[in-house]
Amino acid sequence: MPMAQTCSQTHKFFTERAKQKPQNGIRIFFFLRENGFYGSMFLPYHQSPRSRLLESLADDTELESVPHGKKGDPFTSSIPFQVLSWKPRTVLYPGFATPEQCEIVIKRAKANLKPSTLALRKGETAENTQGIRTSSGTFLSASEDKTGVLDLIEQKIARATMIPQSHGEVFNILRYEIGQRYLAHYDAFNPAEYGPQKSQRIASFLLYLSDVEEGGETKFPYENGSNMDINYDFQECIGLKVKPRQGDGLLFYSLFPNGTIDQTSLHGSCPVITGEKWVATKWIRDQDQDQDQEE
Repeated sequence: MPMAQTCSQTHKFFTERAKQKPQNGIRIFFFLRENGFYGSMFLPYHQSPRSRLLESLADDTELESVPHGKKGDPFTSSIPFQVLSWKPRTVLYPGFATPEQCEIVIKRAKANLKPSTLALRKGETAENTQGIRTSSGTFLSASEDKTGVLDLIEQKIARATMIPQSHGEVFNILRYEIGQRYLAHYDAFNPAEYGPQKSQRIASFLLYLSDVEEGGETKFPYENGSNMDINYDFQECIGLKVKPRQGDGLLFYSLFPNGTIDQTSLHGSCPVITGEKWVATKWIRDQDQDQDQEE
C-alpha cells in the first residue's frame, strides 16, 4: 500500500479515536513510519489529580501524634466520609458502627417501643397531625447503657462533628415497618412557629442500624435549592435520597454557621416498601444539654 494512502488512513483512524473520550484513563497513539504500523495504548486512571489531593491517606499510613491539650487525644484517628451535599451540608460516614454494635442497640430498644410523637407547632394537635410520623421508637441514654456501645458511638459522633458529646440529646431509636414514613420536616425549631427556644438543634446524626431491602430512604427534597419553587406536598420522595445501610452514619446541619435555619435541610423518611428500617437519631444542639437538664 502506498505510504500516502497509509498516512491518510492513519490520520482518519486517529481523528475518529480522538473523538472517543475515555471514561477512566488516557489513550496514547503511536505510528511507525517505516512499516506503516499504527496502534494505541490505554493508560487507566480512577481519579482526577484534584480528587487525589482531597483523598484520605491510605489505611496503612502511620501518622505521628503530637502533644495535645488536657482533653485532647494521644492518638491520631481517621473516620472515612463522603460529602453528599453542601446545600444542606450533608456527610455520609460509611461503616461508622459495626454490625454487632447495631444489633446490640436494636435489641435494647425493642422492648420499649411506642408510637413516635411530634413536637407540635402553634395550633397543631395530636389529632390533626396524625399520619405525619408513623414509626415507633424509644429514647436511650448512653449513661444508662451498661454495654457501653452507645457511649462509644457518642464519642465517635463528637469526633466526627467536633461538637462536644454533652451537646447531644439522648438517642431516639426508631423502627419503620412496611408503609411507615416521616413526612418532610425541619429538625430545627423556628421560634415563630414553636415559640422561644432555650437552645437550638444545629445538626442531626442518623445511624442506620439495619439494611432496608426497598424504600426507607432519607430524603432531602430541597437539596441544592431544587423543588423550592413548586407546591411541594412534603410526601413525595424526591431530591437527594440516601439509602439506609447497616452501620452507615449520616450527618446534616440544620443551621448555617450564622445560626439561621437552612431551608434546604428539609428532610424526611420515605415509606418502607420491603423489609424493616431501624435508625438511631442523635440531635445535636448549640447548648450543653447537661447544663440545661440541671437547670
